[in-house]
Amino acid sequence: MKILFVALAIVLVLHGLVHLMGTVTYMKLGVVQGLTFKTTLLGGQWDIGENGIRVYGALWAAAAVGFVLAALAMLLGWAWWKPALAITAAFSLTLTVLDWKVAFAGVILNVVILAWLFFISQVTDVTP
Repeated sequence: MKILFVALAIVLVLHGLVHLMGTVTYMKLGVVQGLTFKTTLLGGQWDIGENGIRVYGALWAAAAVGFVLAALAMLLGWAWWKPALAITAAFSLTLTVLDWKVAFAGVILNVVILAWLFFISQVTDVTP
């Protein structure tokens, strides 16, 4: 079971690091191959302007931090890892749905994480 949790922690950290690609792109901190700066979300239907997209980019960084902290808490056996991961995955799901065309893989991964959390919440003793 410990190996499963270590593998999951690695996936969570990697997912968090991928979020930083959005931060770099939308806050104009650099260039990420395959991502282009834009000010629109929802497939171009919602223009939030340059300031809005910078805030959106900062929110991607917050999700990255959330995934890393949840992974660490899970590995250390801290009781708050499940709610932290659920909140972070739901938050990340919102961000990825808003930019579905670019972040569709993130939508799928967040749904899988939330489904896994729901499943283990039905089992009585699932700890790392």
